[in-house]
Amino acid sequence: MTRTVLVPYERFPGWVERFSARHGEPLVVRDGTAVTLRAPDGAEAAYDEVEPPNDFGIVLVRRGGYAVGWVEQAELVGHKTGTRYVQGQTKAGGWSQQRYARRRANQADALVGACAEVVGRIVPGGQVVFGGGDQSLVAAVLEQAASRPPLQLASRWLDVGEPRFVTLQKAVVDARSYVVRLNALA
Repeated sequence: MTRTVLVPYERFPGWVERFSARHGEPLVVRDGTAVTLRAPDGAEAAYDEVEPPNDFGIVLVRRGGYAVGWVEQAELVGHKTGTRYVQGQTKAGGWSQQRYARRRANQADALVGACAEVVGRIVPGGQVVFGGGDQSLVAAVLEQAASRPPLQLASRWLDVGEPRFVTLQKAVVDARSYVVRLNALA
């Protein structure tokens, strides 16, 4: 069984030292950017040795709210959070169910539009953006954002809760963290 941990970029050298102290001096196996630390006791830690970006955007969207941030030199320098009501699912049937579905769709469109406008103001065009929350809503926001050149969605998706300022601050750290996969012995 493997598990995954996020290790903040600035703390990574210390994490490797503690891994070595707990499990013995590991053999370092490199394959391109992939690195595996194999300790004498069988513990393994694997990660990609790609430095995280210093400048990037963050777009977090869930039904009911959004948080957008711009990061320069690993510091959150611009941000905006907002809320928009999006009605939840209903148990009603027939015409009521269809009416509520249309209302939910309109409310979600308003959320996407508001967030896209903020993204256009805060995140410079052509930049890498880390997304989190509802993937379809983030995709709609980036598609609608008036950025020239278009924004590039990072391959790594951030696991986030409600899009608030505190969540945005944590997302900055998570976006700049190494994703380390540990085996059962680590």
